[in-house]
This record gives sequence, C-alpha cells and structure tokens, in this order.
Amino acid sequence: MDSLTQIVLGAAVGEAVLGKKVGNKAMLWGAIAGTIPDLDVIARFLTDTITATEMHRGFSHSIIFSIVMAPIFGWLVTKIYKRLEVGWRDWTKLFFWGLFTHPLLDAFTTWGTQLFWPWDWRLAFNSIFVIDPFYTVPFLICVVWAMFYKRNNPIRSKINRWGIYLSTTYLLLTVVIKYFAHQSFSRALESQNINYTQISTRPAPLNTIVWNANVDAGDRYLIGDYSFFDTQPITFKSYPKKRTISKTLASRDEVQRLITISEGWYILDQEEGQWVYSDLRFGLISIDPEKPQFVFRYLLDEKDGTIIATEDRPQPESAGAVFGTLWQRILGN
Repeated sequence: MDSLTQIVLGAAVGEAVLGKKVGNKAMLWGAIAGTIPDLDVIARFLTDTITATEMHRGFSHSIIFSIVMAPIFGWLVTKIYKRLEVGWRDWTKLFFWGLFTHPLLDAFTTWGTQLFWPWDWRLAFNSIFVIDPFYTVPFLICVVWAMFYKRNNPIRSKINRWGIYLSTTYLLLTVVIKYFAHQSFSRALESQNINYTQISTRPAPLNTIVWNANVDAGDRYLIGDYSFFDTQPITFKSYPKKRTISKTLASRDEVQRLITISEGWYILDQEEGQWVYSDLRFGLISIDPEKPQFVFRYLLDEKDGTIIATEDRPQPESAGAVFGTLWQRILGN
C-alpha cells in the first residue's frame, strides 16, 4: 500500500500495543516501524532496474525480517528513552507488530509480498488497489482523533480500536467483493464461448467497484473491465502475445527474470524499433483512448552483451481526465 496508509496502520498498531504506557510516542514509533519495510526502494539507486524490482517487497517484507529486526529496533529505542518505564520487550513487541502488519496488508495488493522469504513465493490476493481512500481515510481520522486524548483516557484506545476494526473489515470485504467480480468475468467468458487457461482479476485504481481482468486465451490475452453498476455485457479487448517474434529476446536471462516477476503475464513487442516489455498485472492507463498503454512497462536495450531494462511509466497529461474517466466507468457502461 501507499506510504500514508502504512504510516496510519503502523501508528494504530503502535497505539494498540504501547499507547497506554507512552502515549503518542507509541504512535510515532509505530508509524516509523510501518514505514521501514518500504525502504527497500533504496535498491533502485544502488543496482539495476531488474534486480531492484526483484528485491521489492522481498526480504524486508518477510516474517523473518520482522522477527530479526524487531529486537534490534526495540533495543535502539530503549537507548533513546532511558527514563521511561518501558523495557526492551515492550518496544520489541511494538516493532514486531509494526513491521509485520505492513507486509500483511501488502499481501492483499496486486504486487503482493514475499512473506515467507527465502522461499520464492509471492503472496498476492489482488483484492485492493495500492491506494484506496475507503480503507485509509476512515482509519486516518480515527488515529488523528485518538491523538488528542490523554493516554489513560479509555476513549483514546476505543477510537483507535474502531479504526483498526473498520479498516480490517473493509480489507476482508474486498476479498468477498473480488469473488463476485471474478464470477461475473467467468460467466461473461462462458456466455461468449471463450476458451481460456487462466484469469486474473484485480480492482481498478482507488476503488473496489470497478474491476479489471486479464484472461489467457492461448495466443492472445483478453482484457476487460466490470463495474457493479454495469447494465451491458462485459466486453474484452484482444492483445496478441506475439511470442514468435520475441522468442529470441525472451530467452535471454534478464528477460526471463522479468517474466518471473510478472508471473508470465507479459507482452514483449517492438514499438518503432524499440523493444518494450509490458507487465500486464497492473492493467492499462488510457492516456490515448485509441492506444492505451500498460502501467508497468520497460524499454529493453543491449549493452556489452547485457539486456538493460529502463522503466517507462506512462504519464497522463491530465490527472483530472483520468479521474473523470474512472468516475464515468464506476457509474456503469
């Protein structure tokens, strides 16, 4: 999830663990703990794009990381607050839950997490977008509201618990919503007599009303979207895989690593002589309605016998136009 959401979650967890003993300091260090796992983005400045992408939400988002690092961070904080009647165990507990709930939340997103690192198994429920105001805003209001009460006031802990209950309930509800959206796509494929081997569904940005689907239909991918307010049948747009023309490049080690990252959902094609690798898992962005582009794509070049990948994230000219298109889609087809 986005940084603000992880800060809010960490602060709420810190308050739940240690708020009655240290007040807002628990929220502060909980927020810091909730931010630490995402420091793996530093790898982007230290290594190549493919390696950094492989490392993202890896070790720092694992159970092992939480277990190993919580005592270390707990010890460091005890050195800062020597006069507080709070010991190393208390701070360790706060940091463990702050570190652990971060990847647990991320597991519900499309990218997922390697929660069980070093096993190369990425846990991704694909039920919530990385930014979802319906999850974050009520949670944020409860956390900020609780801050204004003294640590011994029972109202403070009650408000904080309500924030945790609301956010957790919504998070679990997204899994149920995903099930119904998935079923709608499956019925549409069946009614249109479309043969397929895999289907992957995920929410559109900022909501859980509109859903996107990737469908593996042999030599092509089908991509469709669905709103719970739709009144017309779901339609799918076809994207040829073009595996034959990209076979040689796809066999290269660096490209194979990208294919592993995208779990096989990819298109490798040339655009004006430039090889472009598109990761289909995160859907399309409609900069040009006539030619939508995939959100995650990489430009591939060869240098000294090595394939170099450069992230090429398409940027819309107007955020307002994108939100307007999304709002129209939410209202139905």
